[in-house]
Amino acid sequence: MNARKSKSADFFDTHPVFRSGEFVAVHTQQGQSAQTSHNLLAHHLASGSILRVRRGLYATVPRGAKPENAAIDTFLVASHLTDDAVVAYHAALQFAGKNYSVWRRYHVLTRLRARPFRFRDAEFVPVQVPVRLRRRKDADTGVVEERHAGGRVRVTTLERTLVDVLDAPEKAGGWEEIWRSLEMVSFFDLDAVIAHTRALGSALTAARVGFFLEQHQSGLMVEAKHLARLQRLAPTQPRYLGPEREPGKLVRRWNLVVPDRVLRRSWEEPG
Repeated sequence: MNARKSKSADFFDTHPVFRSGEFVAVHTQQGQSAQTSHNLLAHHLASGSILRVRRGLYATVPRGAKPENAAIDTFLVASHLTDDAVVAYHAALQFAGKNYSVWRRYHVLTRLRARPFRFRDAEFVPVQVPVRLRRRKDADTGVVEERHAGGRVRVTTLERTLVDVLDAPEKAGGWEEIWRSLEMVSFFDLDAVIAHTRALGSALTAARVGFFLEQHQSGLMVEAKHLARLQRLAPTQPRYLGPEREPGKLVRRWNLVVPDRVLRRSWEEPG
């Protein structure tokens, strides 16, 4: 058992948050049976060296801490919700430190069906990868793995995140939060932005991306060729900026009806 505990301790040192399958896989590679590995996991849970976040998902309890008081990194939890989980939307902006407001809601992209759940004061919301992307061999383009809090987090790049939050603004807090957050980013790989926009296949999203980049043309070094590529993907008939169909001015280049507050970025004006 001491040898087994040592193997487990080595695992816990490099896996502050983990799925039970990861634990079993490592221990079976070391010659233990799957049943023994599950029993060992149950032993560590009962001893308080790990805690259950939800079924199949565990967190290591730092030495000397009590499970109920242990600090558990929420980005690591989000990135381990499923085997393919990717931190996305507003949570990806927050991970990069490019968020205007702090959220305790973490959206996670996955190909699997999973239910949202709460852990302590955080809410985790799985979002199925759009069907159009699931069919592509390069569906993971725009996803990176970053070292974080002693573990690793899979997260969308800032380029993919820009497109994703404009594609699904409700997952990023609405237009003001999106604008203020994205304006914290000083550089985007615009070819990557356009490639992901094209991959999503939404004319409305293409128009939103084009409009945002046009508004920030100077600061983000957006060239006419970038806007032209997006314009070819934009709707042929006028569309509202958001699903709430808020009235506004028609921006003809993008066939987009944009509310005055977004056109003027009125939130920047002194009260």
